[in-house]
Amino acid sequence: MPRLVPTETDFTSPEPRGGSLTSREADWSGLRVLVVGLGLSGFAAADALLEQGASVLAVEGQEPAEGSDLAERVRLLEILGAELATGEAGRPWFARGGGAQEACAAMLEQAGTEVVVTSPGLRPDTPLLAAARAAGLPVWSEVELAWRMRPAEGAAPWLCVTGTNGKTTVVRMLTAMLRANGEEAVAAGNVGKPIMEAILDPTRHGAIAVELSSFQLHHTWTVSPQASVVLNIAPDHVDWHGSLEAYAGDKGRIHHNTQVAAVYNAQDEVTRALVEQADVVEGCRAVAFSVGTPGLSELGLVEDVMADRAFTADRATTALELGTLEDLTRDGVPPAPHLVANALAAAALAR
Repeated sequence: MPRLVPTETDFTSPEPRGGSLTSREADWSGLRVLVVGLGLSGFAAADALLEQGASVLAVEGQEPAEGSDLAERVRLLEILGAELATGEAGRPWFARGGGAQEACAAMLEQAGTEVVVTSPGLRPDTPLLAAARAAGLPVWSEVELAWRMRPAEGAAPWLCVTGTNGKTTVVRMLTAMLRANGEEAVAAGNVGKPIMEAILDPTRHGAIAVELSSFQLHHTWTVSPQASVVLNIAPDHVDWHGSLEAYAGDKGRIHHNTQVAAVYNAQDEVTRALVEQADVVEGCRAVAFSVGTPGLSELGLVEDVMADRAFTADRATTALELGTLEDLTRDGVPPAPHLVANALAAAALAR
């Protein structure tokens, strides 16, 4: 099999209002936002935008059946002042086929749209999103919106996790490690709280462990995690991304603007390539994990000891013991290699 070369992705995106929308204290009032899809993330995005004074048009192709969760979300957004197009009225926004992009362009212009917040389920080649890009409109994931709605001061750092397999396990391990160390940590994204709920929670968290999918990362532009990891890459969601290379490239977006540690799997050359391609904050380090003996700037195994040669002051000559395989043993069954790798990845982010 030829070596997979991930697609390098573009991080330029139009900025509404001169790039001023970078915190919840910014002036969001009157910003005309199209929110696409009213699942949990779409509802949370619309709710947050309305609270900040934005003008929201929320569109949903499904009919809100009486008594359904969707019907309740629609009811609440109507009370909060959103404009809604659902069911038959919302379907033109999701149209495909001849003339659909032109029709969507006309609807975007008529609505005076300034920003589109899209559902992770909507493919990038959807006529609506193509029309938005052609019109020079920013298209954001709810993750991008959440980052921009963090408080200007005292915001919790994000520790971001993606990969084809193991994301949820690593986020849960990471959250447990942080809490065991006395941190007020919370899991968010695709596990735990919705990311918008986590960043708007009046309880200030010490850290947020964020699970991110390739769908979310595709439309994420300015997120700057404290640490990030791509656990592994295997063929997945190629129909959505268009190619395996593009899928890997979108996974690699998690490292963009990483501040302290961009973590990769030493036994997965694609994840290494993604770190090599990443445009990180100056001073950010590449840190590897593996179930082998750790080299310099790696976490790994020395016999049955999980060891850190990345974050200790004397890492050139010694390693710090983080735990043993016994810590991961359950009911007398030793941990599988993938579970050990997950624990080491979580430890790299927690360090």
